[in-house]
Amino acid sequence: MTLYFDPVPLLGDDRKAFGGRWQDRMWLNVPGPFYGAETDNCWTGRLHAPSHVLYGGQYLTEYVYRQPRTPDELARLVEAADQDPRAGYACDGDAHWTVESVREWWRERGRITSYLSAGERRWEEADWAGQGLAVAVADYAAYIEDGLAADLRVYLHWLEEGISPTPGARLPRL
Repeated sequence: MTLYFDPVPLLGDDRKAFGGRWQDRMWLNVPGPFYGAETDNCWTGRLHAPSHVLYGGQYLTEYVYRQPRTPDELARLVEAADQDPRAGYACDGDAHWTVESVREWWRERGRITSYLSAGERRWEEADWAGQGLAVAVADYAAYIEDGLAADLRVYLHWLEEGISPTPGARLPRL
């Protein structure tokens, strides 16, 4: 049993749905292989991947707040990316994230939690499509508080060693 699910090799032809560029990524994306960059703001991402995609920033574009951990979750995220007319999702995060940049992102997570909590009323008012934005925002905030640190430590091992840690393996500090 391994702890890290490496979704990228499973993409195959679905890779063509991912045309986003690292320099355009939203700062709200959680570290990992997938991220939203210059996506269209048609609000279709959550229709396909509600446990992975949120909307944010000045134009409420789509970003990935939870990386896929199973083939089914990957299929949902691929569908969200495939429905983005600007092809603004990307799958090359592993080539850009470093151990230090993940640690820096984690140190700055308060910026994200402040952003999420400051817009609480806004999420309820903006949810014209009934996608449960306020619930998803609360889910992201809860994930940052409990669960994300462990996932990021596993991801750090992946970045450092190029393989998934096994249960009981010593994980890097965050």
